[in-house]
Amino acid sequence: IVYGIYYPSLDSTYICWVLQTIGPKEGWQVYSSAQDADGRCICTVVAPEQSLCSRDAKSRQLRQLLEKVQNMSQSIEVLNLRTQRDFQYVMKMENQMKGLRTKFRQIEDDRKSIMARNFQELKDKMDELKPLIPVLEQYKMDAALISQFKDEIRNLSAVLTSIQEELGAYDYDELYQRVLRLDSRLRSCMGKLTCGKLMKITGPVTIKTSGTRFGAWMTDPLASTRNNRVWYMDSYSNSKIVREYKTMEDFVAGVVSRTYSLPFKWEGTNHIVYNGSLYYNKYQSNIIVKYNFETGSVLAQRALEFAGFYNMYPYTWGGYSDIDVMADELGMWVVYATNQNAGNVVISQIDPDTLQVLKTWTTEYSKRNAGESFMICGTLYITNSHLSGAKVYYAYSTKTSTYEYIDIPFHNQYFHISMLDYNARERALYAWNNGHQVIFNVTLFHVIKTDDDS
Repeated sequence: IVYGIYYPSLDSTYICWVLQTIGPKEGWQVYSSAQDADGRCICTVVAPEQSLCSRDAKSRQLRQLLEKVQNMSQSIEVLNLRTQRDFQYVMKMENQMKGLRTKFRQIEDDRKSIMARNFQELKDKMDELKPLIPVLEQYKMDAALISQFKDEIRNLSAVLTSIQEELGAYDYDELYQRVLRLDSRLRSCMGKLTCGKLMKITGPVTIKTSGTRFGAWMTDPLASTRNNRVWYMDSYSNSKIVREYKTMEDFVAGVVSRTYSLPFKWEGTNHIVYNGSLYYNKYQSNIIVKYNFETGSVLAQRALEFAGFYNMYPYTWGGYSDIDVMADELGMWVVYATNQNAGNVVISQIDPDTLQVLKTWTTEYSKRNAGESFMICGTLYITNSHLSGAKVYYAYSTKTSTYEYIDIPFHNQYFHISMLDYNARERALYAWNNGHQVIFNVTLFHVIKTDDDS
């Protein structure tokens, strides 16, 4: 932009010298003066382009953004270093616990003649603590959570080390009390874990090959760790016979301990044993039956209002799998579909004593398009097929009443799954896979609750 400035009473050279001396704004230019034919002074001034200001602002923003990225990169590097350091604490604790277990074995051998039974009990107590190790290993991927848990691990490691160093100085009773205190501390740490979110499914491990193509088998998630009874229900209809095995080893060997004849036939394969009772769908009805093994009687039965049955809304494989009874860390659930919900999946939490529905959630996922489903920590996970290539495809949280599509593959080794159920005690999925009884291991992402519940 060129401006002409006219001062008739002043010398033109002096005027332009004044303009140059006072200093125009940055980017402006003042050229020497000239006179027109009438003797008037003309000064030429060139202003900068307006876009330069905008460009300078964007440059400053870009520099600030680059500085932030560099700061974030440095922070991530520091966090990574802390993760590696904290993971060493976890590994050290694992080695110390393994060393303690070896020491117990030595004591058991040395004193077998006089204290075999007592030290066997002590060893069993340590076996109950062993599942904590893989739980701790799950936190190695999250530096912030490991940092919060580090102090607890250091304290426990010191206790274990102290026991190792002083083991020979204690008699059985004192040693047993120390283990009980350790057990209390470990369970206190475990109490800081909230429910987990499904991250991975591995396996399966084939336990046995038996029965028809369809069926159900299970253990009781509320039973003590010493109670490993297995229940076996072959076929999906027209049967009332339940076989019980005292241990998993007896189940593999085919050694039946008891046989029960139910008062009503079952429908489908989606039964569970929960706190000593069998819960199943009564044949050709939407009635749920609670049968107690100890008394051999029906303790409760209740119709599930509006629930479809007898292949109205089954899973993709059919088999009268309309109503699926399941349990997780939060209690007992039933999954089904209704005409009122257009055949889509409905989730209800039920009272295990009365079978009364406590609360219900409706989803938009078609029950007929679901391969199987299971609950973990109040979240329903649905597979997209019962055949090869199946994966966990959909998750619905009852806590937030929201859903998400996920992609968690698992190996359908025998190509046809007719039963898939989660056991919260063992953190595993039991499955009936084309006449094979298999177990899948699950990896859960846990969140550690701090004292301020943050």
